[in-house]
Amino acid sequence: MVGLTAAALTACTSAKETAHTGHAAAEHAQGDLQEKTASLQELPQFLKNQREEIRLVYQIAGTHAKLLQHIPCYCGCGESVGHQSNKNCFIKEINQDGSVVWDDHGTRCGVCLNIAVESARLNKDGLSDKEIRDYIDGKYKSGFAKPTPTPMPV
Repeated sequence: MVGLTAAALTACTSAKETAHTGHAAAEHAQGDLQEKTASLQELPQFLKNQREEIRLVYQIAGTHAKLLQHIPCYCGCGESVGHQSNKNCFIKEINQDGSVVWDDHGTRCGVCLNIAVESARLNKDGLSDKEIRDYIDGKYKSGFAKPTPTPMPV
């Protein structure tokens, strides 16, 4: 699933995308749409009219939420909407009862989508969280926005 999603996303985003696809900083001021579901297995309704590839990336983000909290995003969302990691592009928070507050930010951003898919693929390939973080930092360090202030994995 991850390989197919990565191929589909590569076809619709450029390798050196420097800004969000389809949204600007002004739209950030209005805030991203958020929706609560009972668990990570229940995707939000705002994905209903999205392309299948985007729904798949949200599933991947749910499955890899613990990893993505250690992976920065390089789309500018750290400064524009206060995200702390790539996880926040998809998930605002996971509550103690298991319910999830999803964020629609990732539906409009190829950088966010690609980082999540690449991270999940590298995880599947057996890389540690630190190795994945190093890879993402190296790949996106130039030509992209300032990264989110994401803590390093332990």
